[in-house]
Amino acid sequence: MDRFKQIESFVSAVVRGSLSAAARSEGVAPAVIGRRIDALETRLGVKLLIRTTRKISLSAEGTEFFEECQQILQSLENAENSVSAGGEHPKGHFRVTAPGGFGRRHVAPLLPRLLDAYPGITVTLDLNDRLVDLVNEGYDCAIRIGDLADSSMVSVRLADNRRMVVASPAYLARHGTPQHPTDLARHNCLSFGTGVNQARGWLFSIDGKATPQRISGTLECTDGAVLHAWTLDGRGLAWRSLWEIEDDLKEGRLVAVLDEFAAPPNAIYAVYPQRKHLPLRVRVFIDMLRQSYAKRLP
Repeated sequence: MDRFKQIESFVSAVVRGSLSAAARSEGVAPAVIGRRIDALETRLGVKLLIRTTRKISLSAEGTEFFEECQQILQSLENAENSVSAGGEHPKGHFRVTAPGGFGRRHVAPLLPRLLDAYPGITVTLDLNDRLVDLVNEGYDCAIRIGDLADSSMVSVRLADNRRMVVASPAYLARHGTPQHPTDLARHNCLSFGTGVNQARGWLFSIDGKATPQRISGTLECTDGAVLHAWTLDGRGLAWRSLWEIEDDLKEGRLVAVLDEFAAPPNAIYAVYPQRKHLPLRVRVFIDMLRQSYAKRLP
């Protein structure tokens, strides 16, 4: 039992980022967590954690040991869930990642409601526009938008993701309204990401075929919120998702153009690693997403 508690405390400290947070989750003093990890390191004869007054980090040996321990604890939890899910309340900590703009608007507001419904759950939300490696970085679930490249993951379709070209009324008054995707060559197009994305272009449906249209412009950014602000400020045309700009369209702050050439929508997914038994806390989270998005997302 002592060995198991040592491993649990070690994993909890790494996942939560500090001994104090691990102690709060278990209802003990931080010194108790520290003693357990000290005893674990002494028994193994290696340093697992590098501890300072402000943070903890894993040693090389600690990184390898953490991954193995996390899998063991997850397998144990899955085994318990498989025989007791009928009467079990969701509990435990899970980590979810989502794109920054979408996560702020459509994931973060749901999490307090989830915790109100299931007090045994704790959550870490990582808002990050990069493609996170769920397995190696220890995430339970990701929200992803667009085409899914990794077939080793399980995906749940949550909602359609419609994209459209928009501009402010002021920009259109100064520069005119494009009538065909080829007209974009004469406009300032605000690009998301890097020059690679610009070269790939925006996608349109032309003569029944999905066709990329190369664009160019004076501003590009890796943050969608910045592009949104630039568009509202009349700096150019942007290709944005409807979940981000719907209110602006209703209030007249932005105007959609080239709608007749809009490409078919892609989708918003919840993605998680292949597992025999999905933890109940992740299942109820995905169920809440599906119910919420079915009602709220355009």
